[in-house]
Order: sequence, then C-alpha cells, then structure tokens
Amino acid sequence: MDSMRKTALVAGVFYLITFISIPTLALYGPVKNHRDWILSSGSHTGVLVGGLLEVVVALAGIGTAVTLYPVVKRENEGMALGFVAARVLEAGMIFTGVVSLLSLVSLRQDLGAAAGANATSLVTTAASHVAIYNWAFLLGQSLMPAVNALLLGTLLYRSRLVPRVIPVIGLIGAPLLICTVIATLFGGLKLGSPMPAALLVAAWELSLGVWLVVKGFKPCSLTTGITATDRRLDSGQVPPITAGMA
Repeated sequence: MDSMRKTALVAGVFYLITFISIPTLALYGPVKNHRDWILSSGSHTGVLVGGLLEVVVALAGIGTAVTLYPVVKRENEGMALGFVAARVLEAGMIFTGVVSLLSLVSLRQDLGAAAGANATSLVTTAASHVAIYNWAFLLGQSLMPAVNALLLGTLLYRSRLVPRVIPVIGLIGAPLLICTVIATLFGGLKLGSPMPAALLVAAWELSLGVWLVVKGFKPCSLTTGITATDRRLDSGQVPPITAGMA
C-alpha cells in the first residue's frame, strides 16, 4: 500500500466516522423537546453519550482536512488551506453546542431537584442553552459543511482525484443548504426544523468516504507527482529542489 492509498484510506475512514453523531437526533430529544427536563429526575446518559459522539465527529472532521491537505494543496493551496480552516471552525462550533447541553446536565444535577429551586429561572436558563445549541448547530453543522463542500468539492472536481459525479453532488447541495441556512437565519424557516438540502451534502460526504476507503484516489497528475516523489525518497535520491538548495 503506497502513501497515496494510505492517505485516501485514512481520509475515508475519518469521513465515515463523522456520521456516528446521527443517534444524537434521538439522544438529545428529551432535553431539546421538554422545557422542564432540567427539573425532572432520571438518567441523563443520553446527553452525555451524544456529547461524546459530537466531540468525536468534530475531531474526525479536522482529521479529514489535515489528511487531505498535502494532496489537494497541489491543485490550489489557498482553497486547501481554506478547507482546513473551515473544518477547524466547524469543530469549534460543534464544541460550543456540546458545552451548552453538558452545562444543562450539571445544572440538573446540582439545582434541578434541589428543594426551593427557582423553577422558572431554571427553565428559562435551559431554554437559552438549547437555543445556543440550535444556533451553533445551524452555523457549525449546517452552514460549515456547505462551505466545506464548495471548497473540497471544487478541488476534487478540478483534480479528478475521485469520479466527478461525487463532488458534483456536493457542489449542487451546498448552495441549496446555504440558502436554507440564510432563510432560517432571517426567520423564513423555523430554527431546528429539518433541512432536506442537508441530505445532498450528507450524500456527498458519505459517497466520498466510501469511495476513498474502497477505491482510493484515481490516477491523475497530482497522484503521479506525489508517487514519483515518494519513490525517489525511498530509493535514497534527493529531490531536485533539495539538491539545488544544498
């Protein structure tokens, strides 16, 4: 297995890992849909598990960008760097949302069942934390994946590292999702409502992950150049640029 195949495999695995947060749609249901959740008793394990899954997703998202950067930067270094930055920003927004819900767990444990606790203020605080999560989700896990699709989709479409139909899915879904986010931002759609446009972006990321794991990169000018450099290094030859500097 050469370095390009390893890079594709690792990037593909990272992409597939980003889908493990799907169960949070159900795990976060009680805390998001019941305003008095903070006053109730019972298990809050679902919220903790959901938070852990989202943390893994955030780190895996950064992993996709860091892994692909040495390859796609040969097509356009500025866009490749932008993809890394967008992934880091996305991860930061995910962490913000997770912290807002984990804070509710702490409040529930410390104050929720306490005698004489101000129920009204606690419910209001809980609602504000859920609102923070919903807005962080809109910007971090709806808007940023669309931006990522535009950046990486363009790089992969131009370089032909994967079949062009895969980035085309992302390039079609990204503008639709961005429009949906803007409509939600200005009140045209309810915050937290389903976004059908997100399915196209999800399909693009899933198909990319599966392709990279199963097939790897397609042979092209980028892979040929990297493979040739690796072979020179393995044979002990010094790359021309290094020899010139010496």
